[in-house]
Amino acid sequence: MADDTQGAAAPQAGSAPSMNLVGQYIRDLSFENPGAPGTLLSGGANPAFNVSISVGVKKQNDEIYAVELTLNAKANRDETVLFNVELVYGGIFRLKNVPENQLSPLLMIECPRLIFPFARQVLANVTQQGGFPPLMMEPVDFSSIYRQNLAKLAAQQGGSPLPDTGEAPKPN
Repeated sequence: MADDTQGAAAPQAGSAPSMNLVGQYIRDLSFENPGAPGTLLSGGANPAFNVSISVGVKKQNDEIYAVELTLNAKANRDETVLFNVELVYGGIFRLKNVPENQLSPLLMIECPRLIFPFARQVLANVTQQGGFPPLMMEPVDFSSIYRQNLAKLAAQQGGSPLPDTGEAPKPN
């Protein structure tokens, strides 16, 4: 006797939303140690650090997105630049069956959150190999960065910030 309900109410395997990290890469890495070896020998007060981070997304095809973190870190002691490092670290993500209103938050919050620890490790290694203690960035709240960017975008467009409905401008 055949099962009359087979496939009627069961969710189809291909329709569930999914996200897979396909690969990771370094697109750009620059480390400058302009005062070496003098800055390594001089010692002195603790340096001042300026660190910035940004997230970019580029659609590669219907399912594949490249999410890139740009990390810039600069250390100064008095007026002297100790080091300046820039890293563009990316992840390639395959997204299937993700609702349109969830796509932007997924790409701008969750994807960067997955690749950030690897980018952080690259920064730590490169600063250490440059003769300095490893630069260990604090964890980043990508959700907060996303909300700030939404508010800036809304202000530029002359409107009020978008409500927190998960809807956001679409990535490039």
